[in-house]
Formats: sequence, structure tokens, C-alpha cells
Amino acid sequence: MTGESAAVLAAGVVLWRTAPAGVEIALIHRPRYDDWSLPKGKLKRGEQFADAAVRETREETGLGCDLGAVLPATRYLVDGRPKEVRYWAARAHAGDFVANTEVDAMVWLPPTAAHHRLTHDRDRPLITALLLTLA
Repeated sequence: MTGESAAVLAAGVVLWRTAPAGVEIALIHRPRYDDWSLPKGKLKRGEQFADAAVRETREETGLGCDLGAVLPATRYLVDGRPKEVRYWAARAHAGDFVANTEVDAMVWLPPTAAHHRLTHDRDRPLITALLLTLA
């Protein structure tokens, strides 16, 4: 496979926490794309998917996390190249969000609100998959 057609590999999480009314899910806003999405990013050379998921979560949200169940991967094209993103359920822990050039906002929302706020349809089934793992 040539470098041009090789899939872009990325990892991400559905970041969650408990709240008085139940579970809340973190969504991030990326000004470059003007979208609401889940924390994710490309693997660095030689990096494992799980390590990338934890690193990207810290970089984009400022929060540490504990990876839980594996969630479905998403596959789609970006500028004609295939992209594969592997996801985990991830319980949030210590840290604080600080806006930066890559991510300018983060919100915690109940699952239904998070489902509606997500920009990309491909991300919505991940909310359902998370809830099934927590049931």
C-alpha cells in the first residue's frame, strides 16, 4: 500500500462522568472545522491506539481518563483518504479544560443533548454504545 492510499489512523473516546442527574458526556468544539465532536486524534508513529486515545483526551480536554470498554470504530474518507478512528468509553478524572487553538470550548451534556449537539452523524451511535456499556 502506498503512503497516498494508506488509512489515516486515529483514536478517541466518549468521555463521561457521573452527575446528580445521571451520566454526562464531554463534547469539544473545534474552531478549524466549526464542529462539535468527541475527543480524538491521529496516532503518532509507533503509538498504540489506546495510548493515543488517552493522550488526545488530555491534549484536547485537559482531563485524564480511565479507558473502559472498546466502542465501535468509525471509518470515513477525509480528502479522499480512508480514516479509521477506534474509540473507547472513558471515565474522566482529574484535570481542567483550557481553551486553545485546536479546541476552543468543551461542554458536559446529558446523553440525549450530546447526541443532538454532535455535528457528524457518524459520532451519534457512539453515545448509544457508551450507554449500553454502562447499563
